[in-house]
Amino acid sequence: MATQLQLFMNREDEVAFARYLERFVFDVYPRRVPPDWETFRAGEKTLERFPEEDVYLVASDIGPALVDPIKRGKDKGLWRINEVTSPVMFWERCVMNDDDELVSGQLWGELDITEQTGRKDPAPERFRRRFLEIDVWIRKNYRKTHPKGFWAGPHLLRQIKQTGLKLRENHHFGRLIQVHGS
Repeated sequence: MATQLQLFMNREDEVAFARYLERFVFDVYPRRVPPDWETFRAGEKTLERFPEEDVYLVASDIGPALVDPIKRGKDKGLWRINEVTSPVMFWERCVMNDDDELVSGQLWGELDITEQTGRKDPAPERFRRRFLEIDVWIRKNYRKTHPKGFWAGPHLLRQIKQTGLKLRENHHFGRLIQVHGS
């Protein structure tokens, strides 16, 4: 089971998060990687180049992104990152739905030995520390929600107060989420 954070971020929160990521080495990959993909380092200046919704952040100073070719289906010819064996975080970005509600995203990484994934060795300790440092930063700077389990960015909180933006859980018929103190 992956270590996971359920997040709500608006654009300003994404910029702040990308700025925070600059202190680490993370290369950016899309969910389905074209063979000619040229990686770039995650940061505030490169945020415009990030894929729209799903992003892999590979700690390339710890280890390479291990990829497998996709041999069938609509993504045939593309590569997929092996999330279990690569030092990678998956960032699913928040999106607006048809009802103008912000739908939750997530940040997760495979850190532990699990039967479900077949992982036989834990993630490298350097990667585990890095992921947990990011986890602490989010918990320190973001607000808890009701029902619990989600974190909302500080810039988003101001937007909620100014515009009345609604937050929705990213599930089929997901529930509305409230932020404590907003």
